[in-house]
Amino acid sequence: MPNTSPFSLSGKTALVAGASRGIGLAIARETAAAGAHVILAARSTEKLQMEVDAIKALGYSAEAMSLDVADNASIDAAAAKLPPIDILHNVAGTNVRKRFTDFTQEEYDRIMQTNLHGIVRLTRLVGKKMVERGQGGKIINIGSLMSIQGLPYLAVYAMTKSALWGLTRVLAAEWAKHNIQVNCIAPGFIITDLNRKMWEPAHMKEWLKGAQADPRAGTPEDVAPLAVFLSSPGSGYINGQCIAVDGGYSTTRVWPFEP
Repeated sequence: MPNTSPFSLSGKTALVAGASRGIGLAIARETAAAGAHVILAARSTEKLQMEVDAIKALGYSAEAMSLDVADNASIDAAAAKLPPIDILHNVAGTNVRKRFTDFTQEEYDRIMQTNLHGIVRLTRLVGKKMVERGQGGKIINIGSLMSIQGLPYLAVYAMTKSALWGLTRVLAAEWAKHNIQVNCIAPGFIITDLNRKMWEPAHMKEWLKGAQADPRAGTPEDVAPLAVFLSSPGSGYINGQCIAVDGGYSTTRVWPFEP
């Protein structure tokens, strides 16, 4: 019998932009496990190939592609070589934490290009082909808690992630008639290479215990299942949403009161 599971990605091709580590790599692994052929795209192709080989060793389908979202020529070259894409995961990103008045122009430009302008360019190129192909599709943008909230020392990062949330809403409205769903995931305090050092001090872990209902920081593996679900037929009526994966940080607080 054919696989009719609403969660199966069998027969789909997914592009994960920013797949060499962290959330992007976890999404690539889980998307392949759900049955899709996954194109892992990032700058570090040597590491990508190692990850592709590991995915294939499990019996899944994957390939590596060179893509630097900070380089428009790289984006254009990658988009020109892509097969028809059913699922686009926009994960690539970078961050600098400092006081707003201390950001240099170079830092501002680099974060903007990596987190926003490059993602917009890639989405336009891939999305245009999705529309023209006429078989629907899924676009999942990885935003941040900074898409929906504010914390100090993250001004430029927050600008890019807020813009991705805005882009998500508009494209969801614009492309729904083409059966393309566009959604955003807002990861909370997920430990990755970008923030691992920040979370090393004990006072950061203690603060988190009083800041959200679930006292632990998350992992990339906490985010990937939602990304896979939003890629699947089962999410066909979910569109234009920003869903937080944050242990309750955006909606809960805890206090020492006990009845």
